[in-house]
Amino acid sequence: MVPFRLLSVLAAGALALGAASIPVHADPVTLAPVTDPASLVNPFIGTTHAADDFPGADTPFGMVQWSPDTSPHRPDGGGYEYTDSAITGFGLTHIAGPGCRAAGDIPVLPTVGAVDTAATDTFSHDNESASPGSYTVSLDNGVKTELTATTRSGMARFTFPSTGQANLLFKLTASENGDTAAEFDVVNDTEVRGKITSGNFCGEGNSYTVYYDMVFDQPFRHSGTALAAATPSTPRTDASPNAPEAPNRPVLHGAMPRTPRAFGPRASGSDGYVTFDTTTHQAVQAKVGISYVSAAGAVANRRAENPGWNLAKVQGAARATWTSLLGRVRIAGGTPDRQTVFYTALYHSLLHPNVISDTDRRYPGFDGRIHTVDKGHGAAYANYSGWDVYRSQAQLEGLLAPQVASDTAQSMVDDYRQTGLFPKWSENNGETHVMVGDPADEIIADYHAFGARNFDTAAALKGMIAGATVPNDNRPGLAYMQQLGRLPSNGKYGCCNFYGPASTTLEYNSADFAISAFAGALGHTADQQRFANRAQDWQNLFHYSSGFVQPRDASGTWTGGFSPTSGRNFVEGDSWQYTPMVPFNLHGLATAMGGDAAMATFLDTDLSSLTGAGGYTDLGNEPSLNIPWEYDYIGRPYQTQKVVRQVQDQIWTDGPAGLAGNDDLGEMSSWYVWSALGMYPETPGTADLALGSPLFPQAVLTLPSGRTLTIDGTGAADDAPYVQSATWNGAAWNAAHAPDGALSGGGTLTYVLGTSPNTSWASDAAAAPRSYPGAPTYSGVGTSGDTAAASANFDGAGFSYSAHALATAGVTPGAEVTVGGAAFTWPDVAPGARDNYEANGQTVRTSGSGSISFLGAANNGPVSGTATVTYTDGTTQPVTLGLSDWTLSAGAGSPLADNTVAVTLPYRNHAGTASDPTTTYVFATTPVALTPGKTVSGVRLPSDVASGGLHVFAIGFGGTASARGHR
Repeated sequence: MVPFRLLSVLAAGALALGAASIPVHADPVTLAPVTDPASLVNPFIGTTHAADDFPGADTPFGMVQWSPDTSPHRPDGGGYEYTDSAITGFGLTHIAGPGCRAAGDIPVLPTVGAVDTAATDTFSHDNESASPGSYTVSLDNGVKTELTATTRSGMARFTFPSTGQANLLFKLTASENGDTAAEFDVVNDTEVRGKITSGNFCGEGNSYTVYYDMVFDQPFRHSGTALAAATPSTPRTDASPNAPEAPNRPVLHGAMPRTPRAFGPRASGSDGYVTFDTTTHQAVQAKVGISYVSAAGAVANRRAENPGWNLAKVQGAARATWTSLLGRVRIAGGTPDRQTVFYTALYHSLLHPNVISDTDRRYPGFDGRIHTVDKGHGAAYANYSGWDVYRSQAQLEGLLAPQVASDTAQSMVDDYRQTGLFPKWSENNGETHVMVGDPADEIIADYHAFGARNFDTAAALKGMIAGATVPNDNRPGLAYMQQLGRLPSNGKYGCCNFYGPASTTLEYNSADFAISAFAGALGHTADQQRFANRAQDWQNLFHYSSGFVQPRDASGTWTGGFSPTSGRNFVEGDSWQYTPMVPFNLHGLATAMGGDAAMATFLDTDLSSLTGAGGYTDLGNEPSLNIPWEYDYIGRPYQTQKVVRQVQDQIWTDGPAGLAGNDDLGEMSSWYVWSALGMYPETPGTADLALGSPLFPQAVLTLPSGRTLTIDGTGAADDAPYVQSATWNGAAWNAAHAPDGALSGGGTLTYVLGTSPNTSWASDAAAAPRSYPGAPTYSGVGTSGDTAAASANFDGAGFSYSAHALATAGVTPGAEVTVGGAAFTWPDVAPGARDNYEANGQTVRTSGSGSISFLGAANNGPVSGTATVTYTDGTTQPVTLGLSDWTLSAGAGSPLADNTVAVTLPYRNHAGTASDPTTTYVFATTPVALTPGKTVSGVRLPSDVASGGLHVFAIGFGGTASARGHR
């Protein structure tokens, strides 16, 4: 195998996004199956253009990533910028593209001459090469550095010039976020050990300690320490919860929880060094073990994983490990460039999460204590970029490395057992609370759906449900979600790093759906239905007039100044990028937009840019990754095929700039892997796959079951992305989703591809991938028990109807209320449960005739809009619906002319107080005549309410009627 040697002229030609000097289809096509996938990996892809990947030596999911850190840029996590020309050290730990400074611990640098712990070494890419498990560079100072790794150790050979001053500098103060409590101890003349403490990811204040022990194959002549200025740590931010945020640049917002092991950066500390005499033996070999438990653990890890001194053998073992894992996907055909881009993306997808347990199975827990890996599991894992990787990396991990994914899921369950929280965005053994949502729900459900089943699923589901129903630091604003069905733009959130209420609502919805899917897979049908219903709360932020997801305040009023291109109230994006983020119910989204044609128009505009221009889709960041696949759901899969190929051509190339945006621990790379296979895991927590078209003539996947899934792309070429026809195991396949069971039982999916779209293939509504609409009922909690006033929030300010006062007035759950000849049934739910519709276009299934009336009230009212009655024959009738303020403006107002007071209550409840003596009311509207001889099948509530909240408790009919609305 010839390792990649990248010339600087290549980099210069590839720095611009999408730069590819030769059209891909013009390259010669190789038809033979790939036999050595590791030989096709180019670790330098993603080392510029802010992808922040690294080229150094590693193993899959390993603890050690021995890789160069460069100056002056030293990018976040990866540490290596291809346009730099100096190396500051070879750090033992790295994270691929995290968006904030991280890791880069214990950099070691070979120098010649007088010891200077601030030294750097210049180098040229002409003298540099890398391949999976191996990195080599000949520095301008005459030192050749060769690096390799095992899971928990690294090995190096430093070939110095003949000199009496051959130094290895230990830059202990130079972790990417600085260090504290650095130690450098000389054990003897061939061994040094110590530790450093770092952390403070994105300024959060988390900390971890990593221990190291390094031995040499020849004695050093001198050693010592030198005072050094510490690398500055990331400063703490204090951004507004609603402020726009730049893509790939997370910051912290508001109060953060107290960190029991808070990181305290120091202004200076001690670096270490050893000096060899290489006049006789120029090559100095070194072996280093690391541990997050103890120095003894570092020694034991090194001894267990690399007892000898054979660098080539260790390199070969690392390479073999990568070959085995990468070989679970065998492609045939395609251009050399495309093969390289594919296997490099697959390589980057399988770097994280990382082993954090030692060979003796001990690991540092999130509770600050030392634990032992659970019986039946191989290792404990850490480093979860949750907001990113739930979208497609976790699914790929579950499919190709099911035991690792199972161990990772069990590690997450153990983290929950130790702290009461699943990891969200964690660095080693500490939570950082960076980003939003509750992504552990999706990650764990994704692992399970894609074949990783060996973990405590019962404990996982129990913890996921608790996190979705009991207030906790992972879901700030949970009470708003439970009581209002949305996160208001003017809400009070306190802890922990809450921001972007509109998009975070959508994140919680996806997490809820993942819980639903996981519960269903485990046979918990009640929980499956409950969370599928709750996941539909995205509809509470969908503005039917604008066609966008928009922020609303607590009262129900749409937040002013909305623009779909503004990032305000969103996370690293805008409404163009987030409105399509309903991956579990895209049919419902299309219906809300006005039908498939309307959604197609939206997508056409949104995908007119792939890089965020004009606020449209940005395929360099996670919120847009789902969008190109959504044409599949509206009968236009040929447009998914077209756009996905455009993305592949523009963003992924075989060069340092061949990946746009932070790789985010392999998430961006995993998107490419899935897309090249012609499929994408659009729906969280399920094995559902939306289809595009394969990039290669053939791909064979080894599945967790041991069976294989073969994807044949007859006629595959860069300019032939369009599916003409397809078969599954020889029978015609005319659907825009993968066959059920394809990822478990295997089979052969064969495409015939062409250069022109076949607009009829998989265009029928029945051919679309599944949508999961749930059966949502009420959207808000308006009634509380007098001793549990905080369980309801009718008006967004914490006030609610008193269940006791209602009962005193004769209104109890399921009771009949008759007003003006119309019969209503009060919601048959317990206090503190959802019991009213805050009108925003919901369709309530009900049946009746004669006349129609509504029972409810408004907050910040009076409020009115237009409801639409639908009859069983499909015809409709508009009905004006207006309701008075529930307190009549604290007694200062009068009911609307067509409102009758149905219930009068002497007080209302308020969170934090026993009661509030304000008189409250429930109103019934004057009955409106319905078309004679017709029967109502449903009522669509108003979607044109401009301000305040219009709350409907029940729909009633006069004459022949059924007063019960759908629940």
